[in-house]
This record gives sequence, C-alpha cells and structure tokens, in this order.
Amino acid sequence: MDPDSQRVRFLQEALPYIRQFAGRTVVIKYGGAAMEKSELGQNFARDIVLLQYVGIKPVIVHGGGPKISRMLNDLEIKSEFIDGQRVTDDAAMEVVEMVLCGSINKEIVSLIQREGGKAVGISGKDGSFAVAARHTILRKNADGHVHSVDMGRVGNILPEGINPDVITTIENGGYIPVIAPVAVDADGKSLNVNADTMAGAVAAALRAEKLILLTDTPGVLLNDKTIQRLTPLRARELIHEGAISGGMIPKVECCLHAVDRGVRRAHIIDGRIPSALLLELFTDAGVGTLITGEE
Repeated sequence: MDPDSQRVRFLQEALPYIRQFAGRTVVIKYGGAAMEKSELGQNFARDIVLLQYVGIKPVIVHGGGPKISRMLNDLEIKSEFIDGQRVTDDAAMEVVEMVLCGSINKEIVSLIQREGGKAVGISGKDGSFAVAARHTILRKNADGHVHSVDMGRVGNILPEGINPDVITTIENGGYIPVIAPVAVDADGKSLNVNADTMAGAVAAALRAEKLILLTDTPGVLLNDKTIQRLTPLRARELIHEGAISGGMIPKVECCLHAVDRGVRRAHIIDGRIPSALLLELFTDAGVGTLITGEE
C-alpha cells in the first residue's frame, strides 16, 4: 500500500473512535523518553492539539524525575530513592517545585502553543486543586519488627483531594490543562507527588473516559511479550504472582485505582513510538496494554 493510501486508511479507521470519544476527557501522563527527546516532545504537542481539534478534552499530567536529578546533582543536594520514590527534604522540595512547576510545566505549555493550541499550566497548589498528606513507607527490620520510613515532603493524594472544578474552568475557556505533580497539604506546604499517582487521581476525579500513561516500555510484559488487554482481577493476580514487578507495579496500581473509581479504560503505552497517543486512541491494534473491567 502506498503512503497516501495508508494515510487515508488511518483516517477511515480513526473516524469511529473520534465519534466515540468526542466531548470526553482523556487524562495523559507525559514522561520518560517522550519528554526527554525533543522530536518526540514536538510530536506529542502536535497530537494533543489534534485531539482538542477533533473534540476530545486532553488533560496532561507530567513528570520530570531526570531533570530534577540533574538539578539536584548540580546544586550538590543529596537525593536518594526508597522503593522507587525520591526522599524529599526541604531543600530538595524547593528544587522539585522549581523544576516541575517552573521549567518543565512552562516548556510543555509553550510546545502546545507553538503547535496552535492553547494551554494553561498549573500545579496542585493552584486553587488547592490537589490536596495530599505526607507519605510514609513501612519496612521490616532484620528482626521482623515493622517501622515507618519518613519520606519527607512526599505526598499521597487524599480521598476526594482533587477539585475537578479547577479543570472544568480551564477547559470551559478553551484551554488544555497541563498539571505539575506538586500538591498542597492541610498547612499549605508543597508536597512532591508521583506523577502516575497524580494522573490516576485526576482521571478518577474527572470520571475520565481514559487514563493513558506514556512509558519507556511496550506495556505490561509477560514472558517478554506485551499483554494487550488485562482485567483488574488478572492484573492483581499477576502482581501477586510476581509476574508484574518493580516500577511497573505502581503504574498498574495507578490504573487499577482509576478504573475502580469510574474511569472506563486505562492504558500503559510505549511513549518512545512517535504519535503513540494517536495510535492507541484511533487504531484497532493500539501500542500497549489496556486495563479495563468492560467486556
């Protein structure tokens, strides 16, 4: 098939999906290679603008771990990870907030606007959009006693901690929300929130049609093959069996949380593929793993 015919076929395949998702909210976690590589970033911004033009409501939650690490190293501020989460003291929190809410957030807004869209960057502090409580990790000592590990200024979004009215107001003005994963606690202090966790909480609060996590893997793997579709029950079985492990566990659990709270479908897709977002949304095959309780 020649390239022109392929483009026509893609548009024809996309049409029923465009009709189905028009007017619906899609929450997208943007991170990994898609954020680090400029060409992928430009493709992502163009795809987001296209989604808005065909009537879909994209909401972006972004990460920024590698850039935070580089800045902390440059400033000689010690940083360590426990169970994949960054311990964040007061000095590190200043850097986290500066990088996420300042540098990265505004870069994404600029990318979208260069592609003809309109975007507004916010964090969980704006309008108390995301309220969280400090997160602690429970660990066992060698003698079997359980103790808690203080993660510093790391937060978990509280139940009902997301105020969807903030996003609705932005969308009603014709803008695309771009959210930095920094929340606020009851005392008004900033807390660093895992971007996947923030995206799942936002999707649940908005009752989104879809939650899509852009990652640096082809999806959930089993025996080195991508699982195209998982039910929540099967996903939990694979976690229990150890088939889903490491950094994939919080991503799958984030999707399960969102699906349990009313999000129809959650996707873990390969953000290293150009226009992975469009391929997942508008083609029959997709480019990752779908988690849903639907038949």
